[in-house]
Amino acid sequence: MPVTSSDIKRQAVALGFDLCGIARADEFPELQSLRAWLDRGYAGEMGYLARSADRRMDVRRVLPCARSVIVAAMVYNTDRPYSTETTAAGTAEISRYAWGEDYHRVIGDRLERLLAWMRAECAEPFDATWYVDTGPVQERVYGQHAGLGWIGKNTCLINPELGSWLFLSEIIVSLPLDPDEAGTDRCGSCTLCLEACPTGALVEPRVLDATRCISYLTIELKGTIPETDRDGVGDHVYGCDICQEVCPFNMRPAVSTREEWLPRREFDQPALVDLWRASDERLHAALRGSAMARAKPTGLRRNVAVAIGNSGHPDLAGVFDEADDAPPVSPSKQDPMVQEHVDWAKRKLRSL
Repeated sequence: MPVTSSDIKRQAVALGFDLCGIARADEFPELQSLRAWLDRGYAGEMGYLARSADRRMDVRRVLPCARSVIVAAMVYNTDRPYSTETTAAGTAEISRYAWGEDYHRVIGDRLERLLAWMRAECAEPFDATWYVDTGPVQERVYGQHAGLGWIGKNTCLINPELGSWLFLSEIIVSLPLDPDEAGTDRCGSCTLCLEACPTGALVEPRVLDATRCISYLTIELKGTIPETDRDGVGDHVYGCDICQEVCPFNMRPAVSTREEWLPRREFDQPALVDLWRASDERLHAALRGSAMARAKPTGLRRNVAVAIGNSGHPDLAGVFDEADDAPPVSPSKQDPMVQEHVDWAKRKLRSL
């Protein structure tokens, strides 16, 4: 017997996904805006987006025999306050998607199990490939056309019941599955996300200039953060959630109690000074197996230095002059790039 869309959705939920829908493997109009976005220079140093642009505009260039795209979503929001709510002075802000385990691995395991189940249940052979935020797929577009929600003005996929704290993933298959109806835009006249962005990165509804986005500056940008952009980073040391936090659909969002998404101790509303004082050895251990691993201690320290400079508390500058306990020593603190940001932070705090 052929496996049906309903069968797949039921099995996806049984495996722990919160949402699952089916979209056609089609050349949807929304996919074509990528080229204009790239031409405006909004990708910055993310050259991989331009290199894979042709494939990103049609999944049939990824899997030529593709007929359907199965889009699955998991809620990662946990019971912690938003950064826009009152927090203790000197607290480091970390994007909540990165608090727990690496979602690529956690969700990838579930996708493999879903695909294995499909192969066991389906009488006919089929081709398939899956991705968790790593492949040349505009997954939010397919998520919208799979009925999981709509792409909001903050560029995130928003589900009317669950909100936008969603990890998206997809299985591209050669099976002609029954598609769902596309999600309907419910942003209306609301512009809270555009108004709240500290750096003006949301240049118009659904258009993000990544080069001005705090997430880009603290994650994707590997070298020096331009001085003109440092004030806007605020107290964010890895990513930014403000445009989601102010969204009305996230005022009462779904909350996950899954252990995988609960924040690691080191990333659970940490103090900036504690992150700076942590040894490289301790940071390596904390980052291992998390979505933040790509930052490495050097990148994280660069961001922490900027956040301390933005703290408005001159007394915090003293942490930069504290001697490392030996052992262990922390070479990342002496990295020339990190030290350049430390010097900037000291100058800014001395001027207060």
